[in-house]
Amino acid sequence: MNYQFPEFLRYADTHEYVKEENGLLKIGVSEFAIDQLGDIVFVELAEKGNTLNKGQTFGTIESVKAVEEVYLPFSGKILERNDSVIDNPEILQNDPINNGWLVIIQPNDDFSLDELMSSSDYQSKVAPI
Repeated sequence: MNYQFPEFLRYADTHEYVKEENGLLKIGVSEFAIDQLGDIVFVELAEKGNTLNKGQTFGTIESVKAVEEVYLPFSGKILERNDSVIDNPEILQNDPINNGWLVIIQPNDDFSLDELMSSSDYQSKVAPI
C-alpha cells in the first residue's frame, strides 16, 4: 500500500500525527498505523475540556485485531474532539488525515514540534524503501 506522509505533519514514535493550526494542535493517527490495525470497530476519546500531560492516553482505537491506546505528544487542554469518528469509526480508516483527526488541543507553552519526527523521518521508520 502507498501510505501518505504529508510534509505538513509531524509524527510521534507512537504513530500519532500532529498538525499545527493557528497555535492549536490537531492530533490523529498515521495512515500506516491505521492500516496495521485493520478494520476499526470502536473509538473512544477523552472529553472536551480535559487537561492531559504529555504521554497520557487520550483515547483508544479498537479493531478486529487489537485495542490500541493513543497518546498525547504534548501537554495541553482538549478543545475539541472529533465525535464523527466515535459515531463512524470507518472515517478513521478511510481518511485518517483529513476527516479522521481525533482531538484538537491548546498546548502548554513549552511545546516544540521539533520534538517530533518529520514526515521523511517517520516514513523511514515505518515504511523503509
